[in-house]
Amino acid sequence: MKESHKTGFFWHERCFWHDPGAIGVFSSAGEYLQPQPASESPESKRRLKNLLEVSGLIDELDVRKASPATREDLARFHTGRYLDELEEGALTRGGDAGECAPYTPGSLAAARQSAGLAIAAVEAVATGELPNAYALCRPPGHHAEADRGRGFCLLGNIPVAVMRARALGQVKRVAIIDWDVHHGNGQQSAFYDDPDVFTVSIHQAGNYPLETGDFEEFGEGAGHGANLNLPMPPGCGIGAYRYAMQELVLPAIGGFAPDLIVVACGYDACGKDPLGKMMLNSAAFAAMTQQLKALAERISDGKLVMIHEGGYSEGYVPLCGHAVIQNLAGSRIAVPDPQNDEIAAWAYQSLQPHQRALIDGWREGWLRVAPL
Repeated sequence: MKESHKTGFFWHERCFWHDPGAIGVFSSAGEYLQPQPASESPESKRRLKNLLEVSGLIDELDVRKASPATREDLARFHTGRYLDELEEGALTRGGDAGECAPYTPGSLAAARQSAGLAIAAVEAVATGELPNAYALCRPPGHHAEADRGRGFCLLGNIPVAVMRARALGQVKRVAIIDWDVHHGNGQQSAFYDDPDVFTVSIHQAGNYPLETGDFEEFGEGAGHGANLNLPMPPGCGIGAYRYAMQELVLPAIGGFAPDLIVVACGYDACGKDPLGKMMLNSAAFAAMTQQLKALAERISDGKLVMIHEGGYSEGYVPLCGHAVIQNLAGSRIAVPDPQNDEIAAWAYQSLQPHQRALIDGWREGWLRVAPL
């Protein structure tokens, strides 16, 4: 494909067809749980795509499809045993891919398509074909580990895409920031000993997974100092996220000086999400996008890729996603968010003393690990 100056938008209908089953907000069905659609449903993503169509923003984007990820692509991150189990399950009745990762026949095809979107977006930006891109991936991927699925994630979309790009020599140093409300354990595990991939996760402390995501997890071996976790206390809002980004996240990524920045772009830190306890609005996600876009333009020729992750408010995720894509594309096409000002006016949206003290302490601790 020819070089384009537009923001890439990667999507595929196949991704919306993944069916985790009627489990509601739970990890599986139960005798006393009346069946209801899974919280990880296609609607938040489909509604985002539809909103882009209705607003006209999609007409300013370079809209692309992509081939599904191949077994070779997936095997750079996932074990052969795990891929065999997924393939066998896809031919029978599905099941749970590990921990809270339910799937049914057809799900693996959707997951391979989802990983394929991430691969294509990363490749197009890494090679300079596109300036930046957004991949509307589903199922999400940031909890998947090498040998199992976790937290609604079957395949590690970002690790698969980044490992492929690096193996093909398309990029060397990559920074991955995960602002999903849950810890980005998949990226952390994939690159924990790799000094050339800097993984950052800003998430609600002790939400999911319970055993990972502490600040003291800095990486190991040659990768020590290339992993940064900010486990924010429940109830953090616009002020806390703004302070964390400005004081620690942006300086840390800037100091690492990556060739490419990838965002695990979840929206479950919004104030309307049923699975998180944070208070962001669409303007907060737009502001973080602006900050990372400016940083990328300064240090990596603007190379920035957003990979859609969690977010379980079917009504509010589309507004957050539209604001992010609008800012990524530098477009004037905005849609009104009737909840934006209301969420911003909630009590405790400003930076609280305990939040400042915690972030300041992390900054001092990080200076001892990897000077900014």
